[in-house]
Amino acid sequence: MTYHPKSDFMRVMIERGFLADCTDYQGLDEALTKGVVPGYIGFDATAKSLHVGSLIQIMMLRWLQKTGHQPITLMGGGTTKVGDPSFRADERPLLTPEQIDDNIAGIKQVFAKYLDYDRAEAPALMLNNAEWLDGLNYLEFLRDIGRHFSVNRMLSFESVKSRLDREQSLSFLEFNYMILQAYDFLELNRRYGCLVQFGGSDQWGNIVNGIDLTRRVIDKQIFGLTSPLLTTSDGKKMGKTAEGAIWLNADMRSPYEFWQFWRNTTDADVGRFLKLYTELPLEECERLGALSGSEINAAKIILANEVTTLCHGAEAAAAAEATAREVFEKGGVGDDLPTLELSPDELGGEGISIVQLIVRAGLAKSGKEAKRLIAENGARIDDAPLTDAGLMLDAAALASPVKLSAGKKRHALVKLA
Repeated sequence: MTYHPKSDFMRVMIERGFLADCTDYQGLDEALTKGVVPGYIGFDATAKSLHVGSLIQIMMLRWLQKTGHQPITLMGGGTTKVGDPSFRADERPLLTPEQIDDNIAGIKQVFAKYLDYDRAEAPALMLNNAEWLDGLNYLEFLRDIGRHFSVNRMLSFESVKSRLDREQSLSFLEFNYMILQAYDFLELNRRYGCLVQFGGSDQWGNIVNGIDLTRRVIDKQIFGLTSPLLTTSDGKKMGKTAEGAIWLNADMRSPYEFWQFWRNTTDADVGRFLKLYTELPLEECERLGALSGSEINAAKIILANEVTTLCHGAEAAAAAEATAREVFEKGGVGDDLPTLELSPDELGGEGISIVQLIVRAGLAKSGKEAKRLIAENGARIDDAPLTDAGLMLDAAALASPVKLSAGKKRHALVKLA
């Protein structure tokens, strides 16, 4: 990147590694120096929480507000009814309006931690595209908006092409998605003066569509800026683990487990993640990322604390670190571990099998996986090796909490309710 930005926002995007591409670096940079620029990201409400994979976009909106501009979080109450086909092998399951509303309520809890919706100057806006999409007249929409889209061009977009190349069905419903997303950008510009859309680099085609549509319909110049699609240094998709998605809502992924995810970052990713997911000064991120050997573990704890503080608060971060120290350094139990509570009725006369407990505590996905964990000496009970896959635990054994471990880094408590 040889472009030297004038605006604080573009400088942060480039220096901290947020920028994959931009439709017009200079034009956007100049707009950012002239006044408050509203910018948006759309989030479809397909689950009750966003996960770590969305965190890079959330941080972009946070930096937009920190540098004096206006972030817009657009909830896809309308587009979720259609489903984004981008880089999916199959059609998304259709959700009911009630499910979509429930999901939006859950996602709003995340944004309130990262953005200020109440401040006097350029407060963040929470909008829902159902506001303009639900009432569309189909024939008018086809005539006024649909005529600006070339099917030939739409078929050339990678998100569509990849489905068709694999001879996987792409419904007409999904094919409409990119038109609706483009229309969102047009409406946000009309209603709120929105000048820029952010997204992952897989959204480039959809973003360009919105810019092109807005130019054709109301002759306004707007911009697009994308972030890299992040994978960890070992090639895994960011935010996904063997145990499932790392959700941002505490009721779907405990603050301790969230903290632990960041603490387990591979050495090669520490510096990059500090720049993207924390607000530590650039020089400090580079210094910490350059550490090696056992010293890099201190940097990982700083990373985990900083990211968890932003998402769950300083108290949750401190509690997670304290639990980790108790569990790993002193061999203790820790108050903040994920806990499985059993009722006496669940024990029956003979108790409950250790294999079932490992699965229910979330340390293995199946009984087969739990048995393999035990056979390969990867399981521990109260910090002692667990070798008997046929072990049964009764009420007496569970009179005090039992700590189960899978490997060195994953732990859970089992206790009677």
